[in-house]
Amino acid sequence: MWKEITREEIARILTEFGLEFDDFTVSVFSSGHINMTYRIDISKDGALDSFVLQCINTYVFRAPELMMNNIAKVTEHMSARLTEAGLDPYRKVLHFLKSKSGKNYTYGEEGHFWRCYDLVDNARTYDSVEDLSVLESAGRAFGNFQKLLSDFPMDTLVDTIPHFHNTRRRLRTFFAMVDEDPYHRAQYCQEEIEFFREHRKSACCLIEQLNKGVLPLRVTHNDTKYNNILIDDETKEAICVLDLDTVMPGLAAYDFGDAIRFAACTAAEDERDLSLVKLDLESYEAFTRGFIGGADGFFTEAEIESMAWGALNITIELAARFLEDYLCGDKYFKTHRKDHNLDRARAQIQLARDMEKNFDFMVETVRKYAK
Repeated sequence: MWKEITREEIARILTEFGLEFDDFTVSVFSSGHINMTYRIDISKDGALDSFVLQCINTYVFRAPELMMNNIAKVTEHMSARLTEAGLDPYRKVLHFLKSKSGKNYTYGEEGHFWRCYDLVDNARTYDSVEDLSVLESAGRAFGNFQKLLSDFPMDTLVDTIPHFHNTRRRLRTFFAMVDEDPYHRAQYCQEEIEFFREHRKSACCLIEQLNKGVLPLRVTHNDTKYNNILIDDETKEAICVLDLDTVMPGLAAYDFGDAIRFAACTAAEDERDLSLVKLDLESYEAFTRGFIGGADGFFTEAEIESMAWGALNITIELAARFLEDYLCGDKYFKTHRKDHNLDRARAQIQLARDMEKNFDFMVETVRKYAK
């Protein structure tokens, strides 16, 4: 997918977005498995300005124009809701630049698909956090994100990645790849494959509840990792939700669960030493307190009961996605070392096992803050 992006192409893209400059510098944001993301610092007549420029992975996002249309609708809606509440949406909602064609995207060389938005100043993302109050603030931001979109017309959104969190379909695809085994790698992960066989039924329980009408569809973020929240440098408050590529109809429990999987784990997502991988109970409680509080009574009783299952199911689902990508030759997630996706899968499996040990605590904690 990725070929070297030249400075000349970046200059052309900046010009296409209507930016004028005497000079600019480019630095790469390393976090994120999917898109290539750059910080662009522009100087013009002695003035400085900064932007985020992204090249979208069109292997993953097969309909990027529709994705950007989703993003435009969602950001406009959130800005309007904040304004109605007497709040300034500046720094709270991403602002995407329009290209010369009037779109919030443009195409570059070799079909590269680009977007650009204002860099939110005096704020940053974190891959890990030790301050539980900051983690609670991040939870509140994701909970409030769902509340802000509670009256959004869901039928106007398209699925940017169809069946993205359909766990049953994900596992069906995974086992098909196990059978195909095109790179002859299944021999190296038989224990992991057996884990998915044992958990196949329980991992699909929320999809069953959705199909039966027990759980409602919501407008969800679908990638609620902690590093998709901008934290203010001074106040340490969460101010803005990033990475809206997968905003589409989904389950609230999966948004909660993916955030827990990432933010309440004691080790990195790709940790090789599995003895370090556990669910941090204090972090779990802090994020839960923020998420449930940020939604402010928005969730149904059935959704409250589904939250802990969301954390467990989404961890199993992502483990399967990592292992499937390993089996099919590492085509989806960016890798930085040999067997990187296998390491990721093993870490997520270990985290899921620890969640099972602490499941009663997880359920009771959600209930406590929902009262």
